[in-house]
Formats: sequence, C-alpha cells, structure tokens
Amino acid sequence: MVRQMAELARALGRVEEQEFGVLDGLCEAACRQLQERLRKGVKPEDCGQCFVLAGAWLALAGLEVSRSVGQAERFTAGDVSVYSGDAGQRARALRRQAEQIMSSWLRDTSFMFCGVDG
Repeated sequence: MVRQMAELARALGRVEEQEFGVLDGLCEAACRQLQERLRKGVKPEDCGQCFVLAGAWLALAGLEVSRSVGQAERFTAGDVSVYSGDAGQRARALRRQAEQIMSSWLRDTSFMFCGVDG
C-alpha cells in the first residue's frame, strides 16, 4: 500500500527524482498515521483507493513543508519583489483533502461538551 501511495504522490505532485527517498518515508509515515486513526474494526482495505489517495496527499503535504525549510517566502531586490507562496497553506490544504476523503472511516478527534451546564 505504501508503494501505491508513493506512485500516486509522484503522479499528483511535482516530485523531483532526488526527493523519491524522502517521499517514500513520508508515505510510510502517512500510512501509519492513517491506520492509527481508523475507527475500531476498520481496515485500510475497507477504505478502497481513498486510503491510498489520502496517504499520497499527506505525504505531499509533508514534502511541501520540507521543501520550504530554510527558504525565504518572499524577498525584494530594488523594485522587484518575489513571492513564492505559502508552503504551510498548501500543506494544510492537502491535509484537509486527506481528512475529508477519509472522514467516513476515521475516528472523530474533535472535542465537544455534552450535557454540561454553562
């Protein structure tokens, strides 16, 4: 399943060959993270291709963050300003997509008070 995630992430994202090793590790981590969050009795196979797609998106989110480490987001030289975008924002969007597609199978991690007088 990790291999499928990595192949899909390579197809979906702009992944350079020198990043393949990092991406493979991120796919392993994404697979483990998703498995740990599955509702009781649910197996990755029960989620079909959604599990693989969500894992690929999580891995690409991690890759996006790792690429931005140590890089300036924006800089100005004279009258020219360059803005490279917000890697954190792109990573959050990918994570949201993964959460959304897996919402039917993941345990609820939100917090709510029930029956508590205010």
